[in-house]
Amino acid sequence: MPYLILKDALKFLDFAKNVFGATETYKEMRDENTIMHAEIMIGGSTIMFADSTIDYNPQTAGLFIYVDNADNTYKGAIEAGAVIITELSDQPYGRSGGVKDLFGNIWWITSIK
Repeated sequence: MPYLILKDALKFLDFAKNVFGATETYKEMRDENTIMHAEIMIGGSTIMFADSTIDYNPQTAGLFIYVDNADNTYKGAIEAGAVIITELSDQPYGRSGGVKDLFGNIWWITSIK
């Protein structure tokens, strides 16, 4: 399971909930504005994350995610501020496109044909 170190982890939490329907399963705050450790579930997968600190620089990831409707999720990610890496297209493994979120993570959004 990935562990992301992010700038603006609270905003990432909102992004994941709004775009991917993530469920917050754990959150421990360092103070009222920074996350010490948090966990979300997207489908059956856990993603752990925290705010970056002086000792822990931001560390992003490439994430491949299956969704019910790639078109809707891709559009939602763009509306939430993500930028297009690859346009949505039909591939042998499904409908897929890539976006980069505001936090530096690449999401390969895919739905099975």
